[in-house]
Amino acid sequence: MTVKAKATVKATEKPKDKEQTAEELINGLIDKSEKALDQLRTFSQEQVDKICQNLALAAEEHHMDLAISAAEETGRGVAEDKAIKNIYASEYIWNNIRNDKTVGIIDEDDENQMITIADPLGVIAGVVPVTNPTSTVIFKSIIALKTRNTIIFSFHPQAFKSCLKTGQILEAAAEAAGAPKDVIQWIPQCSRENTTALLQNPRIATILATGGPGLVKAAYSSGNPALGVGPGNGPAYIEKSANIDRSIYDIVLSKTFDNGMICATENSVVIDDEIYDQVKEAFKKWNCYFLKPSEIPTFTNGFIDPDRHQVRGPIAGRSANDIAEMCGLKNVPANTKVLIAELDGVGPKYPLSAEKLSPVLTMYRAKSREDAFRICSELLAYGGEGHTAAIHTNDDELIKEYSLKMKASRIIVNSPSGLGGIGNVYNNMTPSFTLGTGSYGSNSISHNVSDWDLLNIKKVAMRRDNPQWVQIPPKVYFQRNSLKYLKEIPNINKAFIVTGPGMVKRGYIQRVIDQLRLRNNRVQYEIFSDIEPDPSTDTVDKGVAWMNDFQPDTIIALGGGSPMDAAKAMWMFYEHPDTTWNGVRQKYLDIRKRAYKIGRPKKAQFIGIPTTSGTGSEVTPFAVITNSKTHVKYPLADYALTPDIAIVDSQFVESVPANTTAWTGLDVLTHATESYVSVMATDYTRGWSLEAIKGVMENLEASVKGDKLARKKMHDSSTIAGLAFANAFLGITHSLAHKMGGAFDLPHGLVIAIALPQVIRFNAKRPTKLAMWPHYEDYRADKDYAAIARFLGLKGDTTEELVEAYVQKIIELAHKCGVTLSLKANGVKREDFDKVVDQLAVLAYEDQCTTANPVEPLVSQLKELLERCYEGTGVETEE
Repeated sequence: MTVKAKATVKATEKPKDKEQTAEELINGLIDKSEKALDQLRTFSQEQVDKICQNLALAAEEHHMDLAISAAEETGRGVAEDKAIKNIYASEYIWNNIRNDKTVGIIDEDDENQMITIADPLGVIAGVVPVTNPTSTVIFKSIIALKTRNTIIFSFHPQAFKSCLKTGQILEAAAEAAGAPKDVIQWIPQCSRENTTALLQNPRIATILATGGPGLVKAAYSSGNPALGVGPGNGPAYIEKSANIDRSIYDIVLSKTFDNGMICATENSVVIDDEIYDQVKEAFKKWNCYFLKPSEIPTFTNGFIDPDRHQVRGPIAGRSANDIAEMCGLKNVPANTKVLIAELDGVGPKYPLSAEKLSPVLTMYRAKSREDAFRICSELLAYGGEGHTAAIHTNDDELIKEYSLKMKASRIIVNSPSGLGGIGNVYNNMTPSFTLGTGSYGSNSISHNVSDWDLLNIKKVAMRRDNPQWVQIPPKVYFQRNSLKYLKEIPNINKAFIVTGPGMVKRGYIQRVIDQLRLRNNRVQYEIFSDIEPDPSTDTVDKGVAWMNDFQPDTIIALGGGSPMDAAKAMWMFYEHPDTTWNGVRQKYLDIRKRAYKIGRPKKAQFIGIPTTSGTGSEVTPFAVITNSKTHVKYPLADYALTPDIAIVDSQFVESVPANTTAWTGLDVLTHATESYVSVMATDYTRGWSLEAIKGVMENLEASVKGDKLARKKMHDSSTIAGLAFANAFLGITHSLAHKMGGAFDLPHGLVIAIALPQVIRFNAKRPTKLAMWPHYEDYRADKDYAAIARFLGLKGDTTEELVEAYVQKIIELAHKCGVTLSLKANGVKREDFDKVVDQLAVLAYEDQCTTANPVEPLVSQLKELLERCYEGTGVETEE
């Protein structure tokens, strides 16, 4: 049901207390506004929409008499056009926002566990210009109340009576629809002091500023948030493919609508040379008067204020004939619609090139497209940057090019710029009478202001149960002699085999070649066998160059971690030549969100055949490459590095030396242990971790002594641990080992074994800093270590005892395998250690593995752990 509003227009109100200061006056208004605001906050969406509906209807009912009042009072514009503006401010604005949710919970996103709540800003200060007085009051009142804000207006003194009448009509309509009293108010007396007091009052939530540059600047410098606009000196480029008749019709319509007082209206036209004369004649047909060159100086003096370089105040919004008379032109036809001055420059030397706010245009001849763009850019820069630019053309690509190059927040295409800029009449832009100009025009916004700008948006973020994952190679072949599957794997035509010199000497490479020769198709192959321990960036670069020449469709990595890691890095650069070491080595918190992305491989499949039982690299997305110059190890991690196929054939580990078997076996134990206690461990990965730990504890000692069955089981345990840490990741044992191994040229498995007992004891103490990961709901590392101990059947009455029992079991196993657990005992000199320990602590913190550790370490704590690793504290020596 429509609620009828009874409005009575009062005389200009006066403050009751003549001695009342501006601050006291404004505080009194805000007191009432805040009281109304408190009530309005309790309103439902239905109640708010009922009020706004009644505002729109009341404005439409009075649109004509308000327009006449504004035109008569200001002496500017066209009453009929102001009537259209009033309807637009009610009908178009309300239609656009009518279905917007602006009260309370406006969205519930179950998938992302997010609730969105709309809350009012508070008391709004609304500044009203002389150009669009009544329509601006209507527009700002509707968007303010739609968002449950209250508003206090500062009317322009030259339009005070018509604005007052509008405010009273809207106030009555709001209250008739159930709004609290004083949701719409205004300063009862116009003065600079009162306006300043309103804008600068700290209880104002935001300022909706529409007016001249000085007023907008005052709003932005008030100390309160402001949504202001900037001046518009918009050019319109008429390109040679344009529909000339339509273009001229649109521009004349725009310039004469309310006598050009919409700030988005064209101020200049820039025309291609080929159609310039034709366009000029078209303007003349619409009764546009072209100033003679001799008339331009006189007209300019009357039109432009030389001090402000802007249109003189009394001229804005006058008719073409009024302006001609005011500026000293004689013999201008009485039916003139637009005055046009042809210029060949922009800026202070050409004063008419400024914003005009009237049915006056400047016109430019463009020698080329580039010249047209230059002129348009210069016009925008001369008092109109960020506002509006128009283009008339049938060239879609030109529209894009023009839009990209113009510093304007709205580009109006083949339409009247004034009516196009305010939106929703000739296009689908948001309808508004407050048009932002962005940073170009020193504004905080670049869009058309609407209800959404007057809301505080709250986000209620529920704890999100991040989807976890398990990513492994599509195929894993295992058991002794599983190498035979090489002859069955599809799509092997050109194989690039990456290996180390030891694999060639032992004849392992020949076993691979033999299987390739048994295939039904003839396979071309080349062998890169120059992989050193801890492969370097230089080695990778050589391999990539070779690959680029050979163009393989299959990469086969045969060896331990070094050939496997080198092959992965070569694969990555072969597939994606634009990859950089600096990018791919960067640390991340979530592998799925890393800043540096590596694309999926498309040229070649990757087959990993491990010949040591340690790295698990045949099933992981990781590789470690050493910088050839700095000797710093780069842990690389991306699921694009996950092999396509793993062949876990124990025949290749039956002759591995005992010390290598021991070191790599302890690396397997570390992989399994760290992946079990990782913040990213899940029920899916922990089973793999425990099975691998059990396999190491039961088989490593025998494996070191050469037992073939034990070596097979260790080989399987290595891959199983790889499956676990490929998805749960590792911790600071690896962070420390990566840096110690690189600094002191020690085998990876050895430094891993040295660090593991120290890190377990560190992680098992209640942390100084807590680890971060959504699934890690509470510190549990100590309990996880204890769970491993129980799984192994170790004894202990408390968590602490079980943790220490596991540490002692690791120490015992290492010693039985001939591994001494300190850097000092393995040949590192104290002076060499002291030189680098501080740097190593920092580098260890930066290591990728640190992020998944169950305790967030401090650099100082990592240094302490390095010290303990050097001495073997509590392992090889007493605490």
